[in-house]
Amino acid sequence: MLFNLRILLNNAALRNGHSFVVRNFRCGQPLQNKVQLKGRDLLTLKNFTEEEIKYMLWLSADLKFRIKQKGEYLPLLQGKSLGMIFEKRSTRTRLSTETGFALLGGHPCFLTTQDIHLGVNESLTDTARVLSSMTDAVLARVYKQSDLDTLAKEASIPIINGLSDLYHPIQILADYLTLQEHYGSLKGLTLSWIGDGNNILHSIMMSAAKFGMHLQAATPKGYEPDPSVTKLAEQYAKENGTKLSLTNDPLEAARGGNVLITDTWISMGQEEEKKKRLQAFQGYQVTMKTAKVAASDWTFLHCLPRKPEEVDDEVFYSPRSLVFPEAENRKWTIMAVMVSLLTDYSPQLQKPKF
Repeated sequence: MLFNLRILLNNAALRNGHSFVVRNFRCGQPLQNKVQLKGRDLLTLKNFTEEEIKYMLWLSADLKFRIKQKGEYLPLLQGKSLGMIFEKRSTRTRLSTETGFALLGGHPCFLTTQDIHLGVNESLTDTARVLSSMTDAVLARVYKQSDLDTLAKEASIPIINGLSDLYHPIQILADYLTLQEHYGSLKGLTLSWIGDGNNILHSIMMSAAKFGMHLQAATPKGYEPDPSVTKLAEQYAKENGTKLSLTNDPLEAARGGNVLITDTWISMGQEEEKKKRLQAFQGYQVTMKTAKVAASDWTFLHCLPRKPEEVDDEVFYSPRSLVFPEAENRKWTIMAVMVSLLTDYSPQLQKPKF
């Protein structure tokens, strides 16, 4: 049986006043929650243990089931407010956070560079202290990871990384929930990264081994992941008995992979490098040729927005592509992050197997 949220209602039972039957839902042991994340910052998954990350995914599945499938109203964040600092534009991060926080009864407040200019009109220290006095948490989508670190140091409320130059942890939570729903377990999967050595890859490197997942990453020469991240990822792989392979050959990275993953080649702030990057990434487009060397059960992920040079239509719109469930899961996972950092709520759903 696979762990998923495809719920089949027993119409006959409902007509008789009985509860519906949940089928094809792979569960673990009954509720036993020993993880407490309330008051923590989420700056990078490096700072979280295997059990803590599993807890956030469990909570994501719980909220998705109770709200989407059962239609429950859960005002778990009623009376709470969230400051949203966006130095970079966004579709999924903004929509998932705003709608998710509101759905849970809270009030999100969106701030662009027109409203708040970190470290320019006001020091980061002063901004952190002001926001701490007016909101219950801050999600910041910034250019520099160091700005997040300073905000977290000076603030008295949780700071959440909505994306930085170094990490994008909330995206990876959505990716893992999507894979959990599809495969029924994360342990033993081989992730094949084909693209830039960027914040998405860094976040995978800081977490995959903790779930027993192997990672094969191909990046062009000169676009490898940060050396300090690589060093720590090698340590995680050794501790958890997983494989970490870094190469410059896309087909080598794809070989035997369960999950083919890529991302934009040109991130915001890199527009001037476009011509150079497009040339460097020649041969890195994910196609059916790439998929032919992957595992027979291969799937595809992309955090979006997608450009055709990164992955062709045949793969992107194929039944193997999980990009749109992945996008939706941004909402359920960010909701789980907020609930875990701001409340004492425990999931009511049985804990899934990971």
